Amino acid sequence: MGKTGGRGDFEWVYTDQPHTSRRKEILAKYPQIKSLMGPDPQLKWVVSGMVLTQLLACFLVRDLSWKWIFFWAYAFGGCINHSLTLAIHDISHNVAFGNKLAKWNRWFAMWANLPIGLPYSAAFKKYHIDHHRYLGGDQLDVDIPTDFEGWFFCTPARKILWLFLQPLFYALRPLVVNPKPVGQLEIQNAMVQFVVDLIIYYLWGVKPIVYLIAGSILGMGLHPISGHFIAEHYMFLKGHETYSYYGALNLITFNVGYHMEHHDFPSIPGSKLPQVKEIAAEYYDSLPQHTSWSRVLWDFVFDDSIGPYSRIKREYKLSKQE
Repeated sequence: MGKTGGRGDFEWVYTDQPHTSRRKEILAKYPQIKSLMGPDPQLKWVVSGMVLTQLLACFLVRDLSWKWIFFWAYAFGGCINHSLTLAIHDISHNVAFGNKLAKWNRWFAMWANLPIGLPYSAAFKKYHIDHHRYLGGDQLDVDIPTDFEGWFFCTPARKILWLFLQPLFYALRPLVVNPKPVGQLEIQNAMVQFVVDLIIYYLWGVKPIVYLIAGSILGMGLHPISGHFIAEHYMFLKGHETYSYYGALNLITFNVGYHMEHHDFPSIPGSKLPQVKEIAAEYYDSLPQHTSWSRVLWDFVFDDSIGPYSRIKREYKLSKQE
């Protein structure tokens, strides 16, 4: 458990991300894919059912012992909360109500945010745009670990700790790498979240609040679903920076595993991404893909050649303000 990781830096490339050119090529060959773009009418009902399920869980856990609070936070609440963060990911692309009702998407994301316990959705939207536009961009794409993370979390034991602390790094990394001013939507997000937290506390005490926040932290940390964080963009094969996963966990994660397809067509809802793969199968079937998120986590920890430095980075010739 003390072996040092093999990489000493990121994989720097001097080419554009592949998704832009592949998108143009696929659309030229299969223009019918454009019909998949637009809102998913079922998304608002699925997400609302998940939010209400967690509110019911808050009532049910109010008198449980602490050990059972944390057990259910990891085994049940963490799964739902992690799934809700991926719903927020989908909503950030305006697929709940469409581009013409962009504000409705932002407010609906705040509704999806409620069981997570801490305000998150408004800030995520702001940074996620950069992740798509400047994939791998130095000081632009905050999905990429910092140099400190790559240097320090280089042994199996440290990588396990890094996986456990992933929510913390995802929350703090933007403030270090590419800080942006706090906007009105983020203030509204925080106000709505804390008001609802106070109402839950007033009605049922502190245990439901701990259940929600612990579920978010545990569910996004060392958890089978969290394998998607590593699977999506960590370079398991040299030169390949985005990978898809077509397994069963897509059923509870809004098809986030179809990540190659998502970056090619970010305006297509997750529910329709399998249709993209079916229509343009020759573009995706031959690409490297993952078959298990749990195996991804195992390989990340114990494969000496893989670690936080296993990301492709590129320079974009623009200022961070652009």
